[in-house]
Amino acid sequence: MTSPADDTALPDEQRQQLAARLDEVLARMDAAAARVGREGREITVLLATKTRAPAEIAAAVELLRERERPVAVGENRAQEIAKHADALLADNGVPRHFIGRLQTNKARDVVAFAETIHSVDREGIADALERRAETAGLRRDVLVQVNTSGEDSKGGFAPTVEALAPIVERLRASTVLRPVGLMTIGANTSDAVAVRASLHLLRELRDTVREQLGAEELTELSMGMSGDLEIAVEEGATIVRVGSAIFGARPA
Repeated sequence: MTSPADDTALPDEQRQQLAARLDEVLARMDAAAARVGREGREITVLLATKTRAPAEIAAAVELLRERERPVAVGENRAQEIAKHADALLADNGVPRHFIGRLQTNKARDVVAFAETIHSVDREGIADALERRAETAGLRRDVLVQVNTSGEDSKGGFAPTVEALAPIVERLRASTVLRPVGLMTIGANTSDAVAVRASLHLLRELRDTVREQLGAEELTELSMGMSGDLEIAVEEGATIVRVGSAIFGARPA
């Protein structure tokens, strides 16, 4: 007898295509890690699940688990959180992250959904998340977003220790929010040197803030996406956010 989950699982051909793309991504990560003396299996693959169907997400999670890789799922739009209540996803035990720009009026939904929130990009968001977490009786891990490329289109704190120290200390003082690292979006350019500089800077900032504040809990570096994940791995990423390289191009 088939279960409801079986009836809505990904067709075999799509699953095979998904597996092939995923294995290509893992090979890219492993090669980059080897170049700098790292182990690719220590890096979390955060599935960027924007617009993706539950069957696709569930299959990708299963495939990564079969390959014994750390996996999490990440939404970047609060309106898509509801799909994770689907029977294919609700009880799979995969860590849930929120990776998009967050509006204060969506803080309650995001706190309820995500154990880890990557987009603390301003003081007001920290305040809103703290209020909602306190009300819900929840503790959440958070990453401070840093605009390491200096691009006006991107949110985040300025890439200086002076700008980061106050927000890190403010979060460390919270009883419900726990800062665990920094996050950035690499420079939006085909210039690999500029991309590398923007990602290298995040690691330098993380290391300096840890040292100056004694904040040993800042272990995570969330950086790198489908197009620049090799550079991110070489520069020390602990979490890479991968969508289209695994799932394929989004429908038009």
